[in-house]
This record gives sequence, structure tokens and C-alpha cells, in this order.
Amino acid sequence: MTNQPARSRATLTDISSRAWEHPADQGALVALRRLKGFDTVLKAVAGLFNERAFRLVFLGSAVRVDERQFPALHRMLGDAGRVLDVAELPELYVAANPVLNAMTIGMNKPFIVLNSGLVDLLDDDELRFVIGHELGHAVSGHAVYQTLLQRLLVLSGVLASLPLGGLGLRAIVAALYEWSRKAELSADRAGLLAIQDTATAFRVHMQLASGGHLDQLDTTSFFAQGQEYLDASDLRDSVLKLLLIENRTHPFAVVRAAELRRWVDSGEYTRFVAGGYPRRSDDDTANVTDAAKAAAASYAETFQQSQDALGKLVHDVAGVAGSVKLWLDEKLRRDDTP
Repeated sequence: MTNQPARSRATLTDISSRAWEHPADQGALVALRRLKGFDTVLKAVAGLFNERAFRLVFLGSAVRVDERQFPALHRMLGDAGRVLDVAELPELYVAANPVLNAMTIGMNKPFIVLNSGLVDLLDDDELRFVIGHELGHAVSGHAVYQTLLQRLLVLSGVLASLPLGGLGLRAIVAALYEWSRKAELSADRAGLLAIQDTATAFRVHMQLASGGHLDQLDTTSFFAQGQEYLDASDLRDSVLKLLLIENRTHPFAVVRAAELRRWVDSGEYTRFVAGGYPRRSDDDTANVTDAAKAAAASYAETFQQSQDALGKLVHDVAGVAGSVKLWLDEKLRRDDTP
């Protein structure tokens, strides 16, 4: 962490978390939020998670950030809260851990934990992005919904010992892992809106991928590497990628950078910073059907743009199938003609 003056950033008054939520993430969240009492039931089911005890662990073993302890981080949290218009800020802790990681945990009252390795590595602007990322998790309620995945993971271990018990559960868990990965993309967007500097946001992913050897990296080459991963030309690589990420809660660093740049290139980021973002005051009118359509459109666009071998194969097969169907329909119509 270095001592840098804070830049002026636009305050996004009344901004809704829908502004940064990835369509696939938002579709699930909007649907769940429309189920009255869902959070209450889920929290009851998560009774085995003793939030009070978990917080005491960090209260006793880590350092709680305030005006006198890690004051620079305290100011960064306040600045991110101002930009994202968050009235009640979560507690922030620094834990002695060399692993480059941060997390937002807790059910009723989420709190943020930054590992000391991350604090040592990143400069002030980069840390502002990470804090904005974690604040996005907290505001979107990801900690609550993540509990569903964790409970199912425990349940999957129990059901696996029963005849046919695990059938279908792996698919559900895989779907929740996919949602978790999309939630990370959402939080990256929140971090960018908080810092309002694309170069800094991309630099964080480069730092995480390299372990801090930023002086040895080139932005163009890094994004080219990410595109090479996304555009795997070998069918075997495509299958391997599906298997590699199946049980991961986070996308790979190069993929996160590419996804964030895609969002910037779409123009939404610029429009939101200029004030054209969805408002919290309109959250009650958020339409589940529209969110589902947006999620489907997002996957379709990614699929169409991808040069991935598996994607191309499925796309080509679908095209052939469609052509055959049209040919059969035309042939049958001719045969029926008297």
C-alpha cells in the first residue's frame, strides 16, 4: 500500500446494485428477491453458520480498520461508500495472511476481510478497486445467496452415499458455481464504478495473475493471452476448460479482465458514470422476465462471439440441424402438394 492522493470521483446517488450486476447474476437475484420471505427462510436454514462466532474470530485475531488503525483503508472504504451511495458501511478487517485474497462474509451484517498479502502488494487505487468490489458483494446480498451453495455442498456429501442420491445434485451445484462466478464479474463492475479508472481495474487482475510482477507485464499481451484462452481452437481444450472451472467460485484472472473490458466496451460503464444508471427507487418494479431475458441474451451473445472450438462445433451442428429441418419441411410440403 502506498500513500497516494485520492482522485475526484462522481457520486452515483441512488444507484441500484442492478447497475453492476451481470445479467446472469441479476436474473437469479431479482427472481429470488421477488420471493417474499426467501431471505428469512434461507437465513433460518443457515442456522449452523454462527455469524456471531465467526465475527468474533476476526475481532480477536485480525485488525479492525478505523480512523486510527489502517486509516488509509478506512478512508478508501468511506470513499467507495460515498461513490456507490451506501449509507451503512460494513466493518473492514485486515487479516495476517499472505494469500492474495479478500472476502465479504456474514449473513445479517456482512463484513469485509482483506488479507495482508493483498494490502502489501496493491497501491491505494488498486485497493480502492478491491474494496469497491467487496462492497458490491455486500450491497448485492451475495453473502446470503452464497450460503445456498455452501449448504448444498454439504448436502451433496451426504446424498452421495445414498443410492441415486447424487443424481441431479451435481448439476444444481454446478449451476450455483456458475452463478457464483458471475457474481464475481458483478463485483468487478462495482469495483470499477467505485474507482472510475479502467486502467487501475485491469491492473488489479494483472497483479493477481502475476503475483505482483507488474513491471514484467504488458497490457496488450495480457489481454491477448486472455483472448487466446477464450478462443481455444482445440475441442479437447474446450472440454478441459469446462472441467477446470466446474468447481471454481471465481473465474480465472485473465477471463475476469476480458469480461470487464467487454463491459466497458459495451458503453454501459461510461453511461452509468455519466448518471444514466438504474435507481434503487425503481428496484420494486424490476421485472423477473426482463432479467431472465437479459441473462439469456448475455449467454447468447457470448456464445455467438466466441471462437471457442466447442462453441463453434455446437453452433455449426445447430446450423446444420436447422438447414436439414428446413429442407425436410420444404420436401414434405412438396410431397403433400396434389
